[in-house]
Amino acid sequence: MLFIINAGAFVLMTFFGSFRFNGAPLDDVLNVYFGLMPFGHGFFPWQLITYQFMHAGFWHLFFNMVFGLWMFGMEVENIWGARKFLIFYLMCGVVAGLAQLTLSPIFDPTQAIGPTVGASGSVYGVMVAFATMFPDREIFVFPLPVPVRVKFVVMFLIVMGVMSVGQQGNVANLAHLGGALAGYVFVVYDRGGFGSNSRVFADWKRTFTTASKRPSGNVVDAKVFDIHDGKPKPPTIEPDTQKKIDGILDKISQSGYQSLTEEEKKILFEASKKLN
Repeated sequence: MLFIINAGAFVLMTFFGSFRFNGAPLDDVLNVYFGLMPFGHGFFPWQLITYQFMHAGFWHLFFNMVFGLWMFGMEVENIWGARKFLIFYLMCGVVAGLAQLTLSPIFDPTQAIGPTVGASGSVYGVMVAFATMFPDREIFVFPLPVPVRVKFVVMFLIVMGVMSVGQQGNVANLAHLGGALAGYVFVVYDRGGFGSNSRVFADWKRTFTTASKRPSGNVVDAKVFDIHDGKPKPPTIEPDTQKKIDGILDKISQSGYQSLTEEEKKILFEASKKLN
């Protein structure tokens, strides 16, 4: 749905933008009323949503939809579901817009005038969510000849965004950073909040922890004890079913969860109920 709305808005502005409405080009009218205008210079509340579906050109649309939404968003949506993902996507765009409106007059005055358009803030939130959930997933980034872990790609983009604030150009860096921050906060709260038990902080700590230290000293024979001696045995899975599960897990590691069939998802679900 997000692809269709973004593409439809682009087609409307591209092929009908030269038409005139009350003497003004339709393209300018759409930007003024549906792009994100600065406070006091044509701002309307609905623009915090509508600006997310407008783009300045084909490549602007292409990179947001293909490199951002399709590459990273599909798997996040498969895990969360369409409704939760849509709320997350729009929320990141709203926070990105508010960051642009409130911070650009202070830190990036060149971006404080005229309309802001594009889904980049929402897409940055999606990329951060993906990197937080799958930090060690490897992707190819042109022109690098080798795959790079997604956490490093996203970190690089954020650092470049911070360094670019205040420079000349037509990139709304503060909107990108606002969307990225919103995405991270959303995922952290969704996975346990900011407390010491947060799964996000535990995952990232484990990600950046150096290789575990090997025990020093002489190696001695290990003794084996049956920890279930005298206690109820844990539930087991049939060998044939275990082989199927192993194959499904290998498929997820290679192609992602979205590559599974409904039958394979059902097998995983049934196995998880036996082990819980």
